[in-house]
Amino acid sequence: MNLQNLKSLFIDNGCTKIYIKRLSPNDNSKNQVYFGGSFEILNILPISEIKNEEAGDWNKERFKASINFSWIAEDGNLYPAPNAQLILYPKYPEVRFSGFLQKCQNPPSALMTQRLADRILFFSVAKNGTILGYVADPNSEIANEFSNQQNISEHGVFKVIELPQVANNKADLINELLRIHQLGWIKSKRLDRFGNLMTCEAPNCGGYTLEAELGITPNGYSEPDFLGWEVKQFGVANFARVNSAIITLMTPEPTDGIYRTDGAEAFLRQYGYADKTGREDRINFGGVHKTGVRHPLTNLEMQLIGFDAERGKIRNTNGRISLVDINGNETASWSFASMLLHWNRKHNQACYVPSLSETTNERQYKYGNNIILGTGTDFQLFLGQMANGNIYYDPGIKMENASTKPKIKKRSQFRIKSQYLPNLYKTNEIIDITK
Repeated sequence: MNLQNLKSLFIDNGCTKIYIKRLSPNDNSKNQVYFGGSFEILNILPISEIKNEEAGDWNKERFKASINFSWIAEDGNLYPAPNAQLILYPKYPEVRFSGFLQKCQNPPSALMTQRLADRILFFSVAKNGTILGYVADPNSEIANEFSNQQNISEHGVFKVIELPQVANNKADLINELLRIHQLGWIKSKRLDRFGNLMTCEAPNCGGYTLEAELGITPNGYSEPDFLGWEVKQFGVANFARVNSAIITLMTPEPTDGIYRTDGAEAFLRQYGYADKTGREDRINFGGVHKTGVRHPLTNLEMQLIGFDAERGKIRNTNGRISLVDINGNETASWSFASMLLHWNRKHNQACYVPSLSETTNERQYKYGNNIILGTGTDFQLFLGQMANGNIYYDPGIKMENASTKPKIKKRSQFRIKSQYLPNLYKTNEIIDITK
């Protein structure tokens, strides 16, 4: 195997970048392979599930993240490693690669069980989400070729080789948003999950209309929307003031608490309130809930359980974002494990697009030229912004026909003012797409 053969194999599998790490003696199957001192690797690798594991005999709290990993053999064939996973230690924090030899039919055991320095690990993400890995001896042909490579960038502890087929997704995104901006007013619309065009008359159709123009169909999985970018629309009164808007970051349903164990109806009847505009037989649950503040209508307080706000670190892998009543009952909660899975992968590259709306004759939208781009994130940054109140829970949950045939609409929203977006990303920029 030489470097060009390896590159070709990655390209054939739809890979766009190769990540490379020179392995230290401790990077082996016994000690695990060190993947970095933050959770940023989750922005690169597709994770199918994250589970928390309490300290136990290890005396170390950790998350275990499932991945779909296969080794590339010398003959170019792929051999799945079904037990491969990432171990996330939040207290340091750090991420390690584990289980990569177990139950694999043709693993590189000779290289990955020993303490030989300067072995080289290559890996990349295939189009189908499989992570492909290859490890080379430090004296091999491919190792020598890699040492002579030019124009190599870095990402954390990894070197990065861009593969020739990579399109400039950022430029393509900007060109599409410029096209949409130049359309002016666009009639409100949306796509169904099959890509069919539908009318849209709800107040939140600004996002659906933009997604329809970009060809984005509704999905129930945590992957970026368009060319690797998460695209979010937000309403403004003036295109020149993109820093003063409220943006909905994500809308995950609670994973625990009374909301889950007893159901949304029981939750609403206990903690909701009668509609404030006088609509009869309707129970609402809404309002801005900030960490450490008891809400006057719901009488619930948002708490971050297991997060050290002073150090900005997760201290308990069983931690959660929780709404707590005056008796200490957790009424609705979102586990860190579930939120971590959703946030890093979907929001690593995010684009925020301002919009104006018009509803006088028919609902329509116009999209602005000043867009906000954020790249490089970490869920602990999200929690830090929740701790200081910049991110808050602002649900729009309601139950109509409460005394007859209840009809419930669920919408749990975590929101932020656009001026605080830079706090969530390592790189943040406002771009005028017309220039």
